[in-house]
Amino acid sequence: MRVLLAGGGSAGHIEPALALADALRRIDSGAEVTCLGTERGLETRLIPLRGYPLELVPAVPMPRSVTPKLLTVPGRLAGAVNAAAAAIDRTRAQVLVGFGGYVATPAYLAARRRKIPIVVHEANPKPGLANRLGARFTTHVFTGHPDTQLRHGKYLGIPIRREIADLDRLALGDKARAHFGLRPDLPVLLVTGGSQGARSLNAAVFGAAGWLREAGVQVLHIIGPRNGSEVPVAAAGVPYVAATYIDRMDLAYAAADFALCRAGAMTCAELTAVGLPAAYVPLPIGNGEQRLNALPIVQRGGGMLVTDADLTPEWIRDTLLPVLVNIDQVADMSGAAHALGRGDADRWLAEAVIKIVDSYAQEPDHSR
Repeated sequence: MRVLLAGGGSAGHIEPALALADALRRIDSGAEVTCLGTERGLETRLIPLRGYPLELVPAVPMPRSVTPKLLTVPGRLAGAVNAAAAAIDRTRAQVLVGFGGYVATPAYLAARRRKIPIVVHEANPKPGLANRLGARFTTHVFTGHPDTQLRHGKYLGIPIRREIADLDRLALGDKARAHFGLRPDLPVLLVTGGSQGARSLNAAVFGAAGWLREAGVQVLHIIGPRNGSEVPVAAAGVPYVAATYIDRMDLAYAAADFALCRAGAMTCAELTAVGLPAAYVPLPIGNGEQRLNALPIVQRGGGMLVTDADLTPEWIRDTLLPVLVNIDQVADMSGAAHALGRGDADRWLAEAVIKIVDSYAQEPDHSR
């Protein structure tokens, strides 16, 4: 089986694609999986690190308004479609699975030209332009959010890494805390604003550090690569551990009792899969989809929601801290979050892709 995955730009497109790639290889060790991306996205670093070949096509961003740049789109898009079609030919792909982003539009058009089946996965509540287009070319459309409105869409969940999906937080908790230099007997707040950190989250937690310490709450804080100058000095007794980046998020989740974080689709999917309750702070820019990501979790008792503007040291002291020290409330929220987790979405999507390839190969007009 030969599969081409199109998902680039952000980790929210790349990580589900890689989780699917891993699941395909677990089911079929002979599966040939190639990823399609652009030179400007994180895929040039993340995909080779995971051991998958990467084919590149030119990025074709779509202007959000009518500008002279709009006139250049058809020519650049045609070049990207040709490059994607050439990648299909080189890999002899039997199916194209798209996850959105710049690379997905030319990939869908190329797959349609080459007459191979198309599978679409949309992680967000509000589908992007590329996946809205892809959904017009196929009935094989899957969504990561239960309220996503997309043609032919079927709710599946978001494929996540197996080390996250299989994580037993309770069994690994003490080992994980020891790994980060945290105590086993005090609650832990995990703070993360994503791979680049988040200044507003950092500032609020830095400002509340004294109150957290007085209440006996440890902090594991992923501050981002450019935000290390204002980290509070940890006092003896209650650790405050700051890191620019953590590559073992499974251990970070296992060490924590609660999270303070953004509400990207992957973050919400991973936290519910491991049953980690959170105070979600949606990104204050964009179309509001981060709030929509977190809303079902909050409505079912698995988290809290606070706007970026309202996140202050005082909010942490007056609203979040009373929850962190309430063991029973945190346990109830953990159970509610875990009930929403879809840890097997990678396997379900892989099985769907395999079934699509098999059924397509049996049709005489489409076999390759």
